[in-house]
Amino acid sequence: MIKFTKMQGLGNDYLYISTVNDENFISEEKLPELAKYLSNRHFGVGSDGIIIIEKSNIADFKMRIFNSDGSEAEMCGNGIRCFAKYVYENKLTQNKNISIETLCGIKKVTLEEKDGIINNVTVDMGEPIFEKEKIPVLFDERKVNKNETVQNDKNKNKIPVTINLKVLDKIFNINCVSMGNPHSVIIVENVEKIDIAKYGKEIENNSVFPKKTNVEFVQILDKENIKMRVWERGSGETMACGTGACAVAVICNLLGLTKRKVNVLLRGGKLKIQWKKENHRVYMTGSATKVFIGKINEILP
Repeated sequence: MIKFTKMQGLGNDYLYISTVNDENFISEEKLPELAKYLSNRHFGVGSDGIIIIEKSNIADFKMRIFNSDGSEAEMCGNGIRCFAKYVYENKLTQNKNISIETLCGIKKVTLEEKDGIINNVTVDMGEPIFEKEKIPVLFDERKVNKNETVQNDKNKNKIPVTINLKVLDKIFNINCVSMGNPHSVIIVENVEKIDIAKYGKEIENNSVFPKKTNVEFVQILDKENIKMRVWERGSGETMACGTGACAVAVICNLLGLTKRKVNVLLRGGKLKIQWKKENHRVYMTGSATKVFIGKINEILP
């Protein structure tokens, strides 16, 4: 029997399974199939994936993310906010400042509590990664808006990696960046007119992205507001993507389209993103919601 809690951050929903107190033992080799089974919205519980809560030797907790296709992801912005809410409200910690180990490093999370309930969570998402080998993306060309660069602590310019990619019947100008996982940001006039299922899947699986990529279609509303739709690697279109919102905020600022502090409007709601100039780190603030708790007697069909 497996006990789980379904949670969502702006509609990006996951099933949270804790192994901290030695409950819910699941063998390593079964995790991908379990994710596919439980995530199925017709034959399972229904979610964008599962998130395993584990003990950590280097942080307060360890987070493992398995997408609905069974692949393991490095990071999930909406998922980590719900993760922090889970461990606090289930009394696995009394701290409101939590460190969480992920496949892309340790993330620091701050909880906002009101009347015993965690409403908003702020995550230090770290610095964006622009090196093509680390994103990763396979090509040689680099382009940047001639008026825009960003300097790191060593005063070296960091610029977004940009490619023109022919996908089916269209050519897309794609800005590539990593927030611990790969992102492809595409500026469009109207996100509602994009056939995201048609183009998102093709871009995700294009050979220039050796680890596949998350795809964000972005509409600039004004200097402080961005509208976004996302095709997530391993999950398809989702209601929201936290790392994607961070990637979009960084790229739009580098291209001179927005300020460093913006609202990213997703299908599931709003995230507040700030890319701080003084330390180049990206901070994400948003909601986290518990949907229901449950248990499954048959682990796999």
